[in-house]
Amino acid sequence: MLSKRIIPCLDVRNGRLTKGVKFEGNVDIGDPVETARRYYEQGADEIVFYDITASHEDRGIFLDVVERVASEIFIPFSVGGGINTVEDMRAVLVAGAEKVSVNSGAVKNPDIISQGAAAFGSQAIVVGMDVKQVEKSATIPSGYEIVIHGGRKFMGMDAIEWAKTCEALGAGELCVNSIDADGTKDGYELTLTRLIADAVTIPVIASGGAGSPAHMYDAITRGGATAALIASIVHYGQYTIPDLKRQISDMGAKLRMVW
Repeated sequence: MLSKRIIPCLDVRNGRLTKGVKFEGNVDIGDPVETARRYYEQGADEIVFYDITASHEDRGIFLDVVERVASEIFIPFSVGGGINTVEDMRAVLVAGAEKVSVNSGAVKNPDIISQGAAAFGSQAIVVGMDVKQVEKSATIPSGYEIVIHGGRKFMGMDAIEWAKTCEALGAGELCVNSIDADGTKDGYELTLTRLIADAVTIPVIASGGAGSPAHMYDAITRGGATAALIASIVHYGQYTIPDLKRQISDMGAKLRMVW
């Protein structure tokens, strides 16, 4: 059995680390480079960075932050936000990231997934999915809809079908973020995570709602995820990454341990 991963998520706005709840009320909580280094030293398996307003503001990614992070940490990290072309992907990878995460750009132009996979390999292409629960309909039979531009624009796309499309186009991984659970610390949206994990064969990262080691354990067992994304519970000092890994391991999950 492959080890499950614990992945801190750093949302960045104007070069600063920020955090909100359900994509709203974001506040400045520190320097993303210093925070990334701390999580690396604590034993994070990977780190994810999102420039949370790049797509909405129709601008490029924060390459200066990517370069600074690459000089400070020595584990894989992915970068998303405002990536709309293969050239954007190349710039992020040249700056030092191992993976790029496409979200709004992929919904608007799905070909970017296959183009990126052809240019850099599927292992470098993560598709981020921001998902909101809605009424089931003929258009959204699962009751989970894709939303883009930082939760601002509903797309009339069923999340499960979009996940299948992303895999078919060459995505190497999916990061499934529940807008309803984001920042609440009430637990991941396990139904959504399980539906997508069962619909595809590529790795699925559960995102949105982690508040305890038990929530993370549920995501990688009941939810079928291969990794759990975390933010608030480590950003605000409720847990350290070694704390989380020890407790989740004690529950019976296989993790890459740091002692």
